[in-house]
Amino acid sequence: MRKLVILLILFLFQFSAKNTFAQGTNSIILIETNLGNMKVMLYKETPKHRQNFLQLVENDHFDGTLFYRVIKGFVAQGGSQDSRNAPAGKAIGYGDANRTIQSEFNKMFFHKKGALASPRQPDKVNIFKESDVSQFYIAHGRVFTNEELDAMEKEVNVPLRKRIVKRYLTPKKRQILDSLKKAKKVAEFREIAKKIKESIEFDYTASSEKLEFTPEQRKAYTTVGGVPHLDNNYTVFGEVISGLEVLDKIVKLKTDSNDRPYTDVKMKVKILKY
Repeated sequence: MRKLVILLILFLFQFSAKNTFAQGTNSIILIETNLGNMKVMLYKETPKHRQNFLQLVENDHFDGTLFYRVIKGFVAQGGSQDSRNAPAGKAIGYGDANRTIQSEFNKMFFHKKGALASPRQPDKVNIFKESDVSQFYIAHGRVFTNEELDAMEKEVNVPLRKRIVKRYLTPKKRQILDSLKKAKKVAEFREIAKKIKESIEFDYTASSEKLEFTPEQRKAYTTVGGVPHLDNNYTVFGEVISGLEVLDKIVKLKTDSNDRPYTDVKMKVKILKY
């Protein structure tokens, strides 16, 4: 009877541990490969992605799958079910076991080198940018200069501001302002111009399309590197905390025309901490 009680307590403890991962701590997983191991932290601030990923690991979903899409200076992507036991040269994609969930974009997390993120189908078939957590990718990227980051901001923000200006400073509004200017009605001119300017600035500042790298992003992208143009388009839900040298080995492999390495990189994923 005593043994039965002890076994019951142990079972309840294990069940409780496995079912608390949705509530509040960072989880740790281990990705074992034939090129070495990577220890990865899953963020508590992206609970849906963390919970789904842990559930898939518990079900051995990733075991035996490959890092099948590898691009140096970009990403190493793997975990797709159709990569398991795939013959050499076979093109691999999303497979039949895709599992999509709502995106969890968080400005705290971005595509620095080692970031763990979810791929997804293109916008034209996935307008809400839902993540496919049945597989994942790890950002590799490269190191950028501050000048390059400035240029990336301008490339996005200048056209954005022009579109907003066009929205408020319409031909009709221009005509009104020109008439007031010619009539030297300074007060009326300034009042209308001020309202237009305030509307433009409000929309520009509040726009989710505006690109403005935080100090943390700039520090990471100019030191360890990463893939900044993926930010706010794909959910980052974890990061490699040891074993980045393994990522470097993977992305250096020679690949075919589909970016699949000629040398298979198989994985086994286990949970170290819920």
